[in-house]
Amino acid sequence: MASATASISSHSVALRDLKAARIGAVKQQVAAAPAAGTAAARAQRARAVRPLRAAEPARQPVSASAAAAPAAAPVAEDAAAAAVDAPAPAVDYEALAQELQGASPLEIMDRALAMFGSDIAIAFSGAEDVALIEYAKLTGRPFRVFSLDTGRLNPETYQLFDKVEKHYGIRIEYMFPDAGEVQALVRAKGLFSFYEDGHQECCRARKVRPLRRALRGLRAWITGQRKDQSPGTRAAIPVVQVDPSFEGLAGGAGSLVKWNPVANVDGKDVWTFLRAMDVPVNALHAQGYVSIGCEPCTRPVLPGQHEREGRWWWEDAKAKECGLHKGNIDDQGGAAAAAAHKAGGANGNGSAGAPDIFESSGVVSLTRAGVENLLRLESRAEPWLVVLYAPWCPFCQAMEGSYLELAERLGGAGGGVKVGKFRADGEQKAFAQQELQLQSFPTILLFPSRTARPIKYPSEKRDVDSLLAFVNSLR
Repeated sequence: MASATASISSHSVALRDLKAARIGAVKQQVAAAPAAGTAAARAQRARAVRPLRAAEPARQPVSASAAAAPAAAPVAEDAAAAAVDAPAPAVDYEALAQELQGASPLEIMDRALAMFGSDIAIAFSGAEDVALIEYAKLTGRPFRVFSLDTGRLNPETYQLFDKVEKHYGIRIEYMFPDAGEVQALVRAKGLFSFYEDGHQECCRARKVRPLRRALRGLRAWITGQRKDQSPGTRAAIPVVQVDPSFEGLAGGAGSLVKWNPVANVDGKDVWTFLRAMDVPVNALHAQGYVSIGCEPCTRPVLPGQHEREGRWWWEDAKAKECGLHKGNIDDQGGAAAAAAHKAGGANGNGSAGAPDIFESSGVVSLTRAGVENLLRLESRAEPWLVVLYAPWCPFCQAMEGSYLELAERLGGAGGGVKVGKFRADGEQKAFAQQELQLQSFPTILLFPSRTARPIKYPSEKRDVDSLLAFVNSLR
């Protein structure tokens, strides 16, 4: 299928003259339109806001009698202009989300571009969300793409931007942070302050505020959010919604619509699509990177790790959001987990909220009293391997298979190691932080048979062989 952007150049002269406003500069185009005091001006304004590939009425041959007919009365023009000025019927986006719940990403993308024309743009991060651009091209409609250049992206990401522009024949509309704000932050706190006091301040300056400026020039935007990217925070993403966090061109609450065409698609299926369509991808993916952001805050994921564990790895699993999609963060997950702990009694192992994990006859579910008993013993009959976990944590979920396989190996003939689990969120989190070296989930501890203090597994390689090597080297 021909590129959508290539098709723009074949439009009529009138449509070529109507260029999509750059992000953040749409108001300049509106300001340059003629005054709307006359019917002719209103008609011209109506033409100016029409989507770039709005359907043109079929041209009919002009007969001699038609050519000789008198011109239409001015009242007809007034009526047409009045019809254009009439407010569009309100859209129930919750109902639309339900209607599109089972739709393909291509169908959702087509609906988004058809509804908003040049007032919608794709947010491109330089990762696997290149799939959005491919879907947009396949619709045959014109589309716009913007990206946030934070100034700290990987070289491979900048190289991908160039490849994508050439592949699709487009120009990405880049947004940059305010130089004065970044300068003040770096002079006051240094280049890597986020390792010490969290990434939110830096992300606000380099990402959130530039995004806010970009969206004020649009009526809708398209993102690559998926539910499986972060089950603890993104599990309830709809395919379309009124943006709960940002404002659009008209200003005020409800002035921006957010489309998430791949919300219901698994990451592996996105990659199947990318390979099938042979589109350019970020070279970092071949090096183990899955979720890609700024260079200092992104690293490859290891076997058994969830894709978001490569982002802001020094922070808790529930903090792995930069603020661009804060309206979609499900803060109820943590509250539900805490309620589950409270309902479960002193051990905090209630089953409400997220379903429990590491369920196996080979894994002992420890209460707080059981863990305290392990801590008191200076000599144990057998060593214990215990995972401190939270069932809502996607990184705990990602290592469940390897941990259960490890339990089978250690519990078999000649294994000689007890394998347990302790749910350490909710009411038990403070205890786990103080007594069990918990910093983030999951944390794995080995209680040796003749050493009182547990030994924390220091690596993030959570495959079976790595964990087994750790146990065998210490027992």
